[in-house]
This record gives sequence, structure tokens and C-alpha cells, in this order.
Amino acid sequence: MRMYLLFMTLFFCSISFAQNTISGSVTDSNNQPVPSANIKIVGENSGTITNLEGFFTLQSSRKPPFVIEVTSVGYGSKKISISSNNQKVSVVLSDEETKLDEIVVSASRTPERVFESPVTIERMGIADIKKTASASYYDGLENLKEVQMNTSSLSFKSINTRGFATVANTRFMQLVDGMDNSSPLLNFVLGNMIGVSEIDVQSVELLPGASSALYGANAFNGILFMNSKSPFTSQGITAYAKFGQTSQKAAGNNDFVDYGIRVAHAFSPKLAAKANFTYMRGTDWYATNYDDKTIAGRTRAHQNYDGINTYGDEVTTNIYNVGQAMVAGNQLPAALANLLPKENVSRTGYNETDLTDNKASNAKIDFSVHYKPFANDVEVIWQSKFGYGNAVYQGANRYYLNNFFMQQHKLEVKGKNFFVRGYTTTEDGGNSYDMLFTGINVNREWKKDDVWFGTYAGAYAQAIAGLFGPTYAGNATASHAFARGAAETGRLVPGTAAFQSAFNKVTNEASVLKGSKLVDNSKIYHSDANYNFKDLIQFAEIQVGGSYRAYELNSHGRIYTDANGPILYNDYGAYTQVTKKLLDDRLKFTGSIRYDKSQNFEGNYSPRVSFVYSAGGDKKHNFRTSFQTGFRNPTTQDQYIGFDVGNAILLGSAPDNLTRFSETRPVATAAGQFLAGGTSVVINGLNAYNNSYTATSVGAFSALAGTNPIAASALLRKANVAFVKPERVKAFELGYRSVIQGMTFDINGYYNIYNDFIGNLNVVAPLYGKTQDAPNPLLGNADPGAQTIHALGNGNFRAFQLYTNTNIEINSLGFGLGLSKKLFGDFEGGLNYNYAQFNFDQAKDPSFEAGFNTPKHRVKVSFGNEKLFENFGFNISGRWNNEYLWQSTMVDGVIPSATVVDAQINYNLPKLKSTLKIGAANLGGKEYAQVLGAGLIGQQYFASWTINP
Repeated sequence: MRMYLLFMTLFFCSISFAQNTISGSVTDSNNQPVPSANIKIVGENSGTITNLEGFFTLQSSRKPPFVIEVTSVGYGSKKISISSNNQKVSVVLSDEETKLDEIVVSASRTPERVFESPVTIERMGIADIKKTASASYYDGLENLKEVQMNTSSLSFKSINTRGFATVANTRFMQLVDGMDNSSPLLNFVLGNMIGVSEIDVQSVELLPGASSALYGANAFNGILFMNSKSPFTSQGITAYAKFGQTSQKAAGNNDFVDYGIRVAHAFSPKLAAKANFTYMRGTDWYATNYDDKTIAGRTRAHQNYDGINTYGDEVTTNIYNVGQAMVAGNQLPAALANLLPKENVSRTGYNETDLTDNKASNAKIDFSVHYKPFANDVEVIWQSKFGYGNAVYQGANRYYLNNFFMQQHKLEVKGKNFFVRGYTTTEDGGNSYDMLFTGINVNREWKKDDVWFGTYAGAYAQAIAGLFGPTYAGNATASHAFARGAAETGRLVPGTAAFQSAFNKVTNEASVLKGSKLVDNSKIYHSDANYNFKDLIQFAEIQVGGSYRAYELNSHGRIYTDANGPILYNDYGAYTQVTKKLLDDRLKFTGSIRYDKSQNFEGNYSPRVSFVYSAGGDKKHNFRTSFQTGFRNPTTQDQYIGFDVGNAILLGSAPDNLTRFSETRPVATAAGQFLAGGTSVVINGLNAYNNSYTATSVGAFSALAGTNPIAASALLRKANVAFVKPERVKAFELGYRSVIQGMTFDINGYYNIYNDFIGNLNVVAPLYGKTQDAPNPLLGNADPGAQTIHALGNGNFRAFQLYTNTNIEINSLGFGLGLSKKLFGDFEGGLNYNYAQFNFDQAKDPSFEAGFNTPKHRVKVSFGNEKLFENFGFNISGRWNNEYLWQSTMVDGVIPSATVVDAQINYNLPKLKSTLKIGAANLGGKEYAQVLGAGLIGQQYFASWTINP
């Protein structure tokens, strides 16, 4: 009640101030309206934008005289003196190439032109969003230089800049109005699921490359800034509705809808508020890659098939050992059991399309209240954001984020030279589940593994012995097919009531022994501040700032080792930056340094130095160079995960995590039980890190063990896994920007040196014995090393995927070229090219995967005209990339080259204050992949209607 009274008091006090209203129109040299032009009071944050007809209204409590500045992309700016209250003005802007004159804040945490930025920066403004030919503005970010999208789902796309990213891009940050959009549980951004509506976006700024010196540890390979519109400057009701179809061979043609509304009002020059609602719904891209995960060319006919998009077939066992156990239990005669081959057989999996409803959706709600208690000097903002939806996330497995919910709440106070903000991020996993364990446990709900494999073994032995006729006698392929048919008798069929009952039971149970549900109620608490001394110190522009973050991990033991309560830890950092212009303002020097400390690691310093020199008589030739170091702290998953993904345990290396994780494993065969000292063994994280073999050496051992066990044992290598620590990068960059005869040039090159690069190492931990390099089997079972050979040979081991660093240096380098020019009058053409490669001596660390996941060559082109005819415009964009290697914890392979063309036409209806747009993504193109294991991306056709854009 007290808060309500306080709010009402502030409201009525604020509206009592006198208002000065400046109104007018903005047109071009052809007397055509210029929509979305920016009108701002010089020296203040107060401003507004023009509507579709080029009209604007600006309210201010400031008394004349003062000056307003009018700017718009593609035009020269103009300043107008305001000498009286309620003055009306008419502004005519002249055509001028000004892409490099756009104002950005992110590169140096202070307003500056793109032309003056010390690092590579890309920007998308309101006019660019209107022109995008993609189905959404977020999809349209892929047309920016240096951006590569990794599409996991129709509603979940992940941005990659400068490589080393999967769908889970933990080296990239996304800030929405200053708030980190990363999931507290997953440690990476879930696309635009809790981002900004396309009718509320003011601008998007992208910094590819390291930005740790200003933005902290996770701004390692890039950072995206999404800034929403202010209710002071962008008022009224805006709405849009988009309807279309997705088209894919596997899924067919399916409708999708996307609509939203924005309401904003300034009650006075001191108080304003806004609210947004958007909703998108469609059918996801079906994932139907049925290649075997590990063996090229292996089909479902193989007895040990494990398909990429089939789940449940990860459960595999040695069929010979099954037969011997059946002999011991008097279930199978020894003569028949001895006919069983010493090879693995897998259960029959379910297709992904049978384990999800393939629905993709996203609802976003946000509202904010803005109050300026002291004219325009200070603004107090309360903002709340809510995101809800369905999507598929691909990590070690494929996960269906079903009714996933995430919310953020922020209180911020900002002024001309400072800001202080605090926010919290909370998420709820909803009804999300792991599709791999869904397949595994639906199978087990119908028939337990020992029963299924026992049926298979008995049927195979009898078939190959000729007991079921000559067709199978001595024919291994036919006998395997017969055995699978026998074991599959009564299998639950998708679409039946029995299957749905088992599916519902499994997806509502969190234990991986019986279910697949993902439980998550994790939180982040974050605060940061910045102060710029430019009005107090004259010789240079000096800034200081800092941040603090607290984590509360709470998966109830399902994902993290937090079964006994949430895991708490924190980190903090502080930075300072000095900027100085020299040599008649031709040379700009920027130096900064940041210190960050995480609770579990030693502190790190991140310096950055850059020089920008503007050459030529008109200072139109801009040369820049920069050097900076960056670092990335291990994520919450790197430290605290303890997640069973079926064929392995993902295990983090925080010291307290290793003992908190434990698992009881059964020991197969009587001999193994003798060596282990019982029928089961309890293992923990220390076994994985301190007593394991590299998976690569175990694979080589297994391939040779059947024919030459002594030589095979000599191939085994002790893993010697180091605990994970922060990774580091030294980043060098050169660049050039200019406008020459109307052509805008933006060229950059970079070279990065990575040390202590964080990645995954696959190991195999025997359940008994002591690992060592090249153990000798001739020493007998009394020898601890020989015991590990016995354990591996009898399946008495546990596979782990550990988080660690490679001690091998990794280098990456790249080159980017951006060209844009107006052609044939008002036609706009653009060309981008990016080259990227990395160097890593795999021979020195054969078990480590760097996961560069980036094409060596990418080309992007655009061509359009927003003034082709009166109120009519169009835009076409195309992109191409060559094939490249994809490495991930789920599957490795090659992603083919792709050519994609998007196109749109739009028509303005000034009398209705509306814009109509018709567009197509991947127009006429073939389906293509961006993530190996995700659905192939087909075509998207849409028509939209935006009111009061």
C-alpha cells in the first residue's frame, strides 16, 4: 500500500510540471516523409522518433532556447534552434551515406560514431529492422558481418562470432537493456526467447571478439547489445500480425503465426511507462538424421545401431556375456550360449519425431516504469521481463524445453554520466525433458533391459543353430534380424494409448533410472555500476565501474550435484578506462583494465589498448589497432554438473563437486565381482579424474583386444585429467573504415591466441584396479593394472565426459570485408566477406576437441530500395558458406555448404498508418543444416501487417 501511495504521489507531482511541446515533420529532398527519424535535444537524453508519415511530437520541461538534432540512417543530420514554447518546425534532410556516422555506445561504454570505434562493431537500427528479409529481426542478424547462426529449433537460434561455439555458446554474451540474457542453469543465451519484440527494438549492436576488459569474463568471443525504445520518445500503440508457412520435406507445410502489441505513454516529461506482448507459434523443423553417431554407413539393420535422431538405442551390451549369465541362471544351455558372438547389441530406439509434439512457440511479456525526478538528468527504471515457450536445445543429448519459463526484474538509476543497476534472473524448467532418456525409459517401462537382451540372446542362439529352419542356420545377419523381432514382440507403438501412458509416466519422472524430466529452479542475482568523469576531469575521459554476481543453482539433483540443496557461489569485478584524443583529434587512445575474481579461482586482469587514427584532410580515412587480453571463467556446468546422458556422465571439476557426485554401479561376471569385492561398486568424481583411461586409447584397445590382447593393452593411456581453470585469449586486431566516392569500406583482421582452452575430455573409469600407461595383462589379476584390463574386457567400467583445459595452444585468425553503396539512385547494395580458420596440433592432444564449428569462407550480399515507387520498397539478401567440420558432445561430422536467399517487398499505407510486408526465407533453396543433429532448415513464407510502426 505504501508503494502504491508513493507511486501516485510521484505521478501527480510529475504532471504538475509545465510542458513544452515541439512538433513538426521530417521529409527528404523529394518531399517524401522520413519515418523513424531520431529527434533529440542536444546535450540531453530526451528525444523521440517520427511516425510513418514523418511527423513527430517532442515534449520537454526545458525552457527555450535550446537546440534539437534530427538524424536518420542514409541522411545527413540537421540541427534546429528552438526559440519559443510549442514551436512547430519543418525539417528537410539531404541524402548522405552515414552508416559510419551512426552512434554506438557498446564499444567504449560512451557514445561515439561507428567511424571512431576502436574495435569492429556491427549495428542494426529501426530502418534495418524494417528492411530485413528474414522472418524476424533476430533471424536477420545473420546477415551482419561476422555473424553465424546455429539453429537448434524454429524458436531457438544461437549466435556465433569468431568460432568455438555449439548451440551452447558460453563464449558469447547478450545484454538486453543491460541485463544478461543467459540462462542461470545452462550458462548461455536462449536466442530471443526473453529478448525484445521487433516493434520495441531501438537498436542492436554487436561486438565480435573479446570484450572482457569492459564487460567481464564471459564476453570472450563476442557480445550483443539489444536496446529497447524509451516510452518518453516512442509513444502510442503499435501492433503487428504475421502469418505464414514453414515448408520442410520431413514436416510438410505448416502454418505459423507471430503477433505482438506495444503500448507506451509519457504521462508527463517525468513519468512514462510501456508494456509489450508478443507470441509466436509454429511447427518445428523435424530432426530426421538417422545416420549412426559413430560408424559411417551403419544402418538400422546393424545389431548395434545408434542413430543420431533415434533414442533408446544407446542401451547396448555384449550379447556373449548375456548368454553366459543365462547359462549360470539355467536359462540357456551352454552349447547354445557358446554360439553367441562376442559383440554388442543395442535396443531398438524411437525416432525423435515420436518423442516430441514438434511444437515451437514463444511468448514474451515485459513492462517498465520510467521516472525522471530531476528533469532529464536522472532516470529511474523498473523493468520486468517474462519469457515462456517450447524449443529443442541440443547439447550432449536433444532436450525438449517444454513450457520453459524465464523471468528478469531490474531496478536501474541512470544519468548523463552514470548508471547503477541490479537485476535477478529466475527460471523454471516447466515440463522439459531429455529425449534420449525418454526413449530409454519408455523401452524399459515396457520391457526391462535384462529381459529384452535375454530374449534376444536366446532367439539368436537358437536361430543360428538352425532350430528355426535353414534360413537362419549359420547366417548371422538373418539370425540378428530374427532375434530382434522376437525381442520386440509387444513393443509400444507411438500413437497408441499404451505408448502415450508410458511416455507421460517417463516424462513426469525426474530420476534417470525411470524418467527423463529436467528440473530447474536456478537463479542469478547481478548488480553493476559505471561512472564517467568527463564533466569533472578535462584532460581525458575516465570511467570506472564494477559488477557482482551471485549464483543459486537448483536442479534438485537432476543436472547438478545439488540433491541436498542449492549450490551457491559468486564472482565480482572492477574496471577503469581512459580515453584521450591527440594530434588535433586525429588520434584517439583508449586504455582499459579489468580485474575479476570468481569464488573458486584466482583473480584475473584483462587489459585493453587501442589506437584510432583519422587520416586525410577531412579525416575520412580511419585506421584502428587494438590489443587486449580476455579470459573466461569455467561455467556453472564446467564446475558443478553431474548429469547422466546415457552413455556417459557429464562431470564438473569443482573440488566439492567430485565428492558430492557418487554412483553405485553393478559388476558383471563372477570374476569381476571377486576382483571388485562385491556385486556392486560405489564410484565418485575422484575415480573419473584420477583413475581413468582416455576414451581414445580404450577405443584402440577394444578394436585389437579380441585378436592381440597384449598389444591392445599397450595402447591404454592413463587420462591424467587436470581440474578445469579459466581459459585465456590474447586478441590482436587491425581495421580500416572510410567512405570513398560514396562507397563505405569496413575492413578488419584479427589474430587470437588461446591458452588453457576449456573443452571436454572423454574418459573411461574401470570399476576396479588402478589405471596406468600400458598395463601388462601377463602379471595376472593380482596386479592392479591387469585388473583394469579385466574390467574393460567385461564391461565393468563407467564412461565420463570431463571438463578440463588443453595445455596445447590454439590459434585462430580471420579477415572481414564490408562494402555498401547506393546504386542507380536510391538502390542500396551491400557485400560482406569473412574468412576464418584455426590451428590446433591434434596429435599432441588426440582426445581433445576444440569445436571451432565455423566455415572458412562466408559471403553475404544485399540489394534493395525502400523508395522504388511511392510507399513501395523491397530487399533481397543472400548468403553462402563452404562446408565445415562440426564437433560437439553429441555428434561429430561435416556440415555441407549452403546457399540461402531471403527476399521481401513492403508497402506503406500512410492513411492507415500501416506497413504491409510479404517475404520468404530460403526462397527456392534446398534444405540446409546449421547444427549436426538438429532439423534441416526449410523455407519460411510470411505476410505481415504492422500498425503505427
